[in-house]
Amino acid sequence: MTDLVIRALDASDAHLFDTLPDPLDAASAHARTTHRPDWKRIALRGDRVVARGAWWGGPHDTSPVNVNWFDVAEGEEEAGAELLRTAPHRVELELNLPSGWRDDPATRAAGETRLRAARAAGYQVLVERFMYRWTPASGLPPRPGRLTCAPEPDDEVFLDALRRIHSATLDAHALRAIAEGGLEQAAREELDFFHWCPSPREWWQVAHAPDGTLAGIHIPAHNPSGPCVGFIGVLPEHRGHGYAADLLAECTHYLVERGADAIAAATDQGNIPMATAFARAGYPVVRERINLVPSQDDARPGQGDA
Repeated sequence: MTDLVIRALDASDAHLFDTLPDPLDAASAHARTTHRPDWKRIALRGDRVVARGAWWGGPHDTSPVNVNWFDVAEGEEEAGAELLRTAPHRVELELNLPSGWRDDPATRAAGETRLRAARAAGYQVLVERFMYRWTPASGLPPRPGRLTCAPEPDDEVFLDALRRIHSATLDAHALRAIAEGGLEQAAREELDFFHWCPSPREWWQVAHAPDGTLAGIHIPAHNPSGPCVGFIGVLPEHRGHGYAADLLAECTHYLVERGADAIAAATDQGNIPMATAFARAGYPVVRERINLVPSQDDARPGQGDA
């Protein structure tokens, strides 16, 4: 077998990245994503690309936030693993897959090839997620009007709400942060993500229940790819009333009122209440994502590339 050559790309040979056939249609998933040529790497056997990876970050990031494009040719799991092992950045890996990818033999085989390669490189699955994309064709969700939403300039109000929300969370990234550094770390990671988004700070919203108490928060946002639902959170003492759906409706209307003609969103597949809220609000599942993290590394996962 021809020896394997792994190398980074630059603007002059970035076209090589696109020569690997991909039954999972990752190019469609990343149609709105900008990748830097020098953060792309390929594995070659002779003149044939057998594995590729694209590391991603925001326009002002000096190092990648995650690997959000990783492909491996059939039978080349070790090449894919070596591509990840030798990369200069050990960050979270996102496998972007078609919705229902396990139901089709071809997409299932391609997805499992990538998973085997990632595991061989020392990555482990953190969570599987649903990826949504709302468009006007779905119609705007009704606004029940039970919650009163307003901007809040004090970051400490959001930090306190995030600590309380994450004290009883189903979110895998938050649970990982809690295991590492407690509720404070989980709350501050969320706050850092909100600040990282290029959308205005004044968009952040608190929501009060009819009795005047704080019921939750919602963060209408833009990530570098466009409008997104940045965060929906209901305080534990207000759960059981369907307020997540109310917050999602408010978030959707807020973004549309500011010009959004499509809105991305995501939630963990195990977060049944939030997945139900997205379905009822007219957010179809357009992709699935498997988030993997280095099993022996201190790198933290990226967020917000919905």
